[in-house]
Amino acid sequence: MKMKKFLISLTAAITTAAAAAMTAMSAFAEDAAQTTESTKNSTSAGSALLSLVLPLGIMFALLYFIAIKPQKKRDREMKAMQESLQVGDEIVTGGGIVGMIVRTGDDMVVIETGGAKHKLCIKTWAITQNITAEERMKEAKAAAGAKKSESAGLAAAKLADDDEPKEAKSSEEDDANEQKPSKKKK
Repeated sequence: MKMKKFLISLTAAITTAAAAAMTAMSAFAEDAAQTTESTKNSTSAGSALLSLVLPLGIMFALLYFIAIKPQKKRDREMKAMQESLQVGDEIVTGGGIVGMIVRTGDDMVVIETGGAKHKLCIKTWAITQNITAEERMKEAKAAAGAKKSESAGLAAAKLADDDEPKEAKSSEEDDANEQKPSKKKK
């Protein structure tokens, strides 16, 4: 969040600087045109144009990465969630209505709300949250985390077991060699 606030402040500062530069250029453009020669005008106009375009380009790049790109990502995630609705999912609409999906259609779903089992027909674009899918995702992440920790614990136990038999095997082999009498052929 701090980085986002910093980037927004930086964008505002660049915008202010670009506006100030533009105002200053227009205020002094008439005086500069009268006092300089035509060759100096073309050089100064080129550098003035560069000093105006560069901050604006940086400002638009920052605006894209701060505002536009994250919003497009949220829109894609929301659309994917709305397309993956299933019967039995508990959802929340943009207006705050909570219900369970009873039937799905192309662009509409029927939800059942409240203790009286009232049914409402709503558009899929009005659905903002799929509670059931979020719970399934949390469970899957927890199971994956438990599986990783379990496999790590099993791997550590296996390494400990592998180390132990080698030492035990070598001492057992030494004992076995001492106890077995050697048979000599006659």
